[in-house]
Formats: sequence, C-alpha cells, structure tokens
Amino acid sequence: MTLRAVLFLIQTGILIAMAATRNVMRAVRVFEFGGPEVLKLQSDVLIPDPKENQVLIKVHACGVNPVETYIRSGSYARKPALPYTPGSDVAGVIEDVGEHVTVFKKGDRVFTTSTISGGYADYAVAAVNSVFPLSDKLDFRQGAAIGIPYFTAYRALFQKGCAKAGESVLVHGASGGVGIATCQIARACGLKVLGTAGTEEGMNVVLRNGAHQAFNHREANYIDKIKEYTGMEGVDIIIEMLSNINLATDLQLLSCAGRVMVVGCRGPIEINPRDTMSKESSIIGVSLFLATEEEKHECATVLLDGIEAGWLTPTVGSEYPLEKVVKAHEDIIHSSGARGKMVLLP
Repeated sequence: MTLRAVLFLIQTGILIAMAATRNVMRAVRVFEFGGPEVLKLQSDVLIPDPKENQVLIKVHACGVNPVETYIRSGSYARKPALPYTPGSDVAGVIEDVGEHVTVFKKGDRVFTTSTISGGYADYAVAAVNSVFPLSDKLDFRQGAAIGIPYFTAYRALFQKGCAKAGESVLVHGASGGVGIATCQIARACGLKVLGTAGTEEGMNVVLRNGAHQAFNHREANYIDKIKEYTGMEGVDIIIEMLSNINLATDLQLLSCAGRVMVVGCRGPIEINPRDTMSKESSIIGVSLFLATEEEKHECATVLLDGIEAGWLTPTVGSEYPLEKVVKAHEDIIHSSGARGKMVLLP
C-alpha cells in the first residue's frame, strides 16, 4: 500500500470519527429504578432529531425537581419506560426545528415545561407547545428555574386553590423553587404571603421574594408564632411541600373554608378528619401532569406577562455540572435548607 493510500485511509477515519462525534452527546441515562447511583452519565448518546411539531434545543441549563428523584426511585405513580433521561425544565437555544414549526427558528432563546428526550443532556427534543421564548431579562439558569416550579405554583394557587386577592397564603418550604415561585406570584396577585424556611438565610430569601412574614420551621414553637400572627382568622390557603410531615398541623392553621394544596409528599401521615369538618376545610392534591392544554396556556400567559412586568425573577440556588448529577439528586432531598432552584449546567 502506498503512503498516499495510507494517508487517505487515516484522513478518512478521522473524518468519519469527527462526523460520528458530532452526532453524539452527553446525557444522563437511567437503566433501572433505584437510588441516585443509577444515574449514569454517558458520552455516546445519539443527538435526537426533532420530528413534526418538535424542536431540538442546545441545553445551557436544566432544572432539578424533587419529583425527578421519586420517578428515578420507581416510587412515583408515573414511570417512564427504561432506559430514559430525566429532566423537564430546560433553558437553551434552538438548534433545529421539525416540520410545521413556524413559531421558533434556530438561535432563539427558549425554556421548556417538559421534554421528550430528557433535559439532563447536552441537547433535548421538546414538543413545540411546551416551549416558550426566554426573555433577555433572564439568563439561562433562571430560565431553567421557571417550568415546573412556576407552573405548579400558579396551578396550586389559582387553578386548584381558587385564590383571590386579599386572601392569605402560607407557603411551607418557601425558599425552594416552587416556594419562591409561589411567593412571587401570590404577592403580585394581591395575597397576604407568609412563608417558612429552615435557615436564617432561607428566611431572608423568602422575604426578598414577596413574603410579608417568614417563620423558621425548625424552631419548636414556630406553629404558635404563625397562630399568633394570623390571630383567630387563620390562613386561607396553605401550599404544602412536605405534607407527610405538616398536614395534620396545617389543618389547625386554616381559616373557615381554608384549603391545603398538597404539592409535595414523601410518605404517609395520620390526620383527624374531624379537623376538616370543624372549618369545612379542604385538602386538594396538585399535579401539573394533569393540567389540560388550556390550563397550561393560561399559566404560560400569566407567567410570560410576569417576566415582562418584572415580578417573575427566578432565584437560582445550587449549581452542578452534569458530572455531579448524583450529588444533585442526593442534595435536593437531604440538604439542610433550600435557597432557590437547583440547576444542572451541561
């Protein structure tokens, strides 16, 4: 074989390798349900192609939500087919569009409320109706903090909780992603906002994001402090992130016809149903997955207006590179106190 032939084969091999490299990406894959250790970062995952009414997004940041840990563990009612890539709240730039997509083009800054291929990756495919323009007022990390937290907060307050201006709302765990979103939305819509957090820093975050008053839920007498603050009237709405701990006590804090909105739960709890009878109070579960297209559109309209008006400003907390995804899933459940939305940075 001549030297020229050898060089040709080498160059051809390099070109083929380069072409192959361009078609693959890094993505976190789950091959079995279990603990955080089942999250496997792979570097040879094919970049998905957007199909009809879909877009391909170059991911700059992806939010991490507690529900993703429940799904990963196999304990959640909704289980994806294995293997899968977790992640819904992507912020990034449109890389490609599928057929019939006219509202977005390559280069557009966007955020999502869900993905088809998974957001813990360098690229993600999403249905066009779950993708929204990302204002230049927000960076990509903030964009990744909008999706599930803000849509869930709005749904809990208004679509399920029927909140009205002038009512009071207590946000348990108000320093996390959904909690901050709830405080901002409730304050902008004229509610009296109370929030709890587990640290002094967390309480300050809550106050900076719209709460009129903050309480430390690690203090032994914090419930008494809330009762003293609200007086005989009680609280109209409670947004509950940890109902397996707080639900029985929540019922003691409600006003007549008050509502507990169950946004988060990590296990069972025993309550006395008589506590609902004495005030004709309600316990209402909230699931963004059950929202109709009309309800999602309503959420999006309000939230996009909020970004433009300036009251919707996500607070980003802990940031992790994609390589530290296992640590992120450990921390979101076991950390000492949230101070904003947790994000992955590919």
